[in-house]
Amino acid sequence: MLGERGSWVSAFRLIFLAMASLLAFLGGGSPEPSLGRVPLLSVMARSFLPACNHQPHSCYNAAVFPKIFALGLVLAAPFSLAQETPGSQQPQPQVKVNMLNVCAPSKDEQQEIASALSRIPKHPSFSEDFEVDRGRSLLDPGANPLASAQPATSPATTAADFIRLRRDLSGGTFSTVQYSFSRDTEQMVETLVFRVRDPKELLQISIEDSASSVTSATAMLGSATPASRIRLERFGKSSVVLARCRAAQGPAPDQSAYEPLFASASSILDAYRGVLGAKTLVPEELARLSRTAGRPARSGSSPKHK
Repeated sequence: MLGERGSWVSAFRLIFLAMASLLAFLGGGSPEPSLGRVPLLSVMARSFLPACNHQPHSCYNAAVFPKIFALGLVLAAPFSLAQETPGSQQPQPQVKVNMLNVCAPSKDEQQEIASALSRIPKHPSFSEDFEVDRGRSLLDPGANPLASAQPATSPATTAADFIRLRRDLSGGTFSTVQYSFSRDTEQMVETLVFRVRDPKELLQISIEDSASSVTSATAMLGSATPASRIRLERFGKSSVVLARCRAAQGPAPDQSAYEPLFASASSILDAYRGVLGAKTLVPEELARLSRTAGRPARSGSSPKHK
């Protein structure tokens, strides 16, 4: 605010000095005014002009040039003022935040979820391409912004084992299907993702379920754990999410109207467990991962024998 006020004061001061100089020259009658009546701008202008040398046309140019110079300053002052303060008038960009109601989606969102689930093939045809990954990653509790707001209990980090399997679909709406299984000290999570081949509005569909790590991975995969979360990622729009919600206090919200959607997603997840061979693949890969993590690290150089 102070900078903008200072620019206005400087501009008006420049206009005032230029107009005063212009009036002083316009008020003079002789073609070669005396030095006592010539302001500072006239002296500066005469320094760039040759002497009169008793030639009338030279004296005339010396008298006219300061007037043109002062008039140019008057005309250029508003433009310099407009160039100094364009940014102060620009409005600030608006920030829009979309809140997703994952516990109770609207009727349109329910129909969109049902339509997307119905497009998933029940008897898929896979190509020869596939990919299997396994590994272990450290979970940093400081990376969760919600966990940072809570009082810290222990700074120790935990590790999670994961298995990923990807298969390419031959033809149809979806191009690939990816199944992932992760396990840490607290829970096990299954995620099934279908990616659209030619995305226009829908990008991908993900179905997720979870269980406590008290039981084994074999027991979880064999018990047909129901789906707990359905997510539709859309192009240029916010995602559509349906999740099973629990109340922190009081009774849980009534989600009986969404049971057909959860049942459809659970049947798809259970069918692809068998089609992808996850019921046998995941326990085998977890066993290999445990053996790999239990091996001692190899040193760079072998010990020397005396």
